[in-house]
Amino acid sequence: MNILGISAFYHDSAACLIQDGKIKAAAQEERFTRKKQDSSFPINAINYCLDAGGITGKEIDIVAFYEKPFIKFERILETYLAYAPVGIKSFIKAIPLWIKQKLWMKEFIRKELDFNGKIVFPEHHYSHAASAFFPSPFQEAAFLTVDGVGEWTTTSYGVGKDNEVNILSEIHFPHSLGLLYSAFTYYTGFKVNSGEYKVMGLAPYGEPRYKDVILSELMDLKENGSFWLNMEYFNYCAGLTMTNKKFDGLFGGPRRKPESTLEQRHMDLARSVQEVTEEVMLRMSRHIHRETGHKNLCLAGGVALNCVANGKILTEGPFENIWIQPAAGDSGGALGAAMFAWYQYLENPRVADDRKDSQQGTYLGPAFENDYISGYLEKQDIPYTLLEDNDIPEKIATLIAEENVIGWFHGRMEFGPRALGSRSIIGDPRSPKMQELMNLKIKFRESFRPFAPSVLKERASDFFEFDGESPYMLLVAPVKKEIRRQMTDKEKRLFGIEQLNAVRSSIPAVTHVDYSARIQTVDGETHPLYYRMIKKFDEKYGCPVVINTSFNVRGEPIVCSPEDAYLCFMRTNMDYLIMGNFLLDKKKQNPLKDDTDWRKEFELD
Repeated sequence: MNILGISAFYHDSAACLIQDGKIKAAAQEERFTRKKQDSSFPINAINYCLDAGGITGKEIDIVAFYEKPFIKFERILETYLAYAPVGIKSFIKAIPLWIKQKLWMKEFIRKELDFNGKIVFPEHHYSHAASAFFPSPFQEAAFLTVDGVGEWTTTSYGVGKDNEVNILSEIHFPHSLGLLYSAFTYYTGFKVNSGEYKVMGLAPYGEPRYKDVILSELMDLKENGSFWLNMEYFNYCAGLTMTNKKFDGLFGGPRRKPESTLEQRHMDLARSVQEVTEEVMLRMSRHIHRETGHKNLCLAGGVALNCVANGKILTEGPFENIWIQPAAGDSGGALGAAMFAWYQYLENPRVADDRKDSQQGTYLGPAFENDYISGYLEKQDIPYTLLEDNDIPEKIATLIAEENVIGWFHGRMEFGPRALGSRSIIGDPRSPKMQELMNLKIKFRESFRPFAPSVLKERASDFFEFDGESPYMLLVAPVKKEIRRQMTDKEKRLFGIEQLNAVRSSIPAVTHVDYSARIQTVDGETHPLYYRMIKKFDEKYGCPVVINTSFNVRGEPIVCSPEDAYLCFMRTNMDYLIMGNFLLDKKKQNPLKDDTDWRKEFELD
């Protein structure tokens, strides 16, 4: 039985193939087109999934699309009518595409795939719920899905049991925690649907000066986590912007222009909306626990990528265990829709062991064998050194210890927004200069952005206040007090971005200004080579932690192919690139030809 899941036409389109109940392949369209958060029909991702499954389009049994287009169109139309004549420009821009294409999704899919079989349309938040529960290790669990908006729903919770998910309660548009966070993303000068990570990273530099204003003027938050938003301050229902002039007046001035200087006010705004988000998520989780009585919680939806809030739910919430879909945003809707079709639509049995999920480390994308990589290197006359399998961990560990920055390309590409040791840039977390170096000279992004640690699973509790697993880099935990550095009086007086200059622990490059870290625990089963490399780094240099950031530069998606990896390597100040068994030294490379204006291709936010 072959089930193809598809998400498309909003942002972060993706495809997933389920074969006889097992996730065979999944990938985002952006990785193939090199257009960040590509929203187009994911034909390249679909072709990859079919190829990985060894099938053609004619062998697909069911196609599952991640939402119901007619209900979504109903919401859009009703919203425009409610705000008319305001929003006429937005209406004129949006409606033709719906009339021409989006409303006729079934016919469009049939034509694109030459497919005449069954097409199912789970609701958007049922796709999120399915992506949260069905791959989880739990036979029974509560679930919480929080995002911007699906059809009408912006938040839902319910219960998953065996092969069913059932939503018990919802919050509807325009009242949305995801859109509230996006409004502040927009107002602080970042790009909606991609800059939310920046707001989360900026928050520790500020103070929650506006938290009470948000809760008194923008949001009516109830004890159970339900809320409504005061729409007088927002413009996203009918306009082309997220906020309006009344919002500007409430927070002391106009929206920050993108790329302009960050002021303390912007950091305080980031901290304020982050703390509000954490409070809402905690109240919701406590209410869900009271209502369902379950000890396990599964999370999905774009807000579930807020790893700081996730960490609060784990440490301060009532649930014993939580599991978060690594592709929690709309891309994961493709996986959820396909799994919904397999379990809930077809009523296939499901058995979980409460220990191991079925996400396979989320290494679900394309892999490139040594023959392909060597063929590319030879054809392009690219100098390299061939390493034996057993030599790779020690060689890379030594290069890391020498403060080199290394592109690491190995195995199947990750599905979801986090690089987890297949398409990663790695470095030495003990180096005080590494965070700023990698941000400004490798990633071409703001210096305040934190980096994450990859740590051996069995050693995580030696470095972090954390006892468990975080394989998908979706939980934040404090750095242990034992490895923190005592700050001088002068350092304690540092304010705002200046705080970045103070060394805070024995692993300063992955210790954020609030002594937190976004952890990825690595085990030898799901990614053996990456694990062996970190273990060798520990054996030789006494540190079971490396910096792990995604293999891309700002404005670009994570690399997919060896060609992508080589271009990214050459366009940055990375020192080495390891692809499969092939080690490339930057000093030995020939300059790229006709590549001076490459960054103009990308929309920088």
